[in-house]
Amino acid sequence: MQTPCIHVCSLVSATGFCAGCGRTLQEIGSWVSYSDTERRRIMALLPARLAGVAAVSNHMNTTLAGGPEQPL
Repeated sequence: MQTPCIHVCSLVSATGFCAGCGRTLQEIGSWVSYSDTERRRIMALLPARLAGVAAVSNHMNTTLAGGPEQPL
């Protein structure tokens, strides 16, 4: 089964996405029950999500407004 997990599990509270793979907590928990088609659909969304996570994380690091990321 294909997975985007890179074992950098940290939920970014500002986005709700994992900083490592870009999935939501629900997507991570349900991953094994999804069909191959559904997993591919989600994986197609991940590059844009991760770009957003990086932008939010950079903004939070420079403004110190958001606090640390939360481990899953």
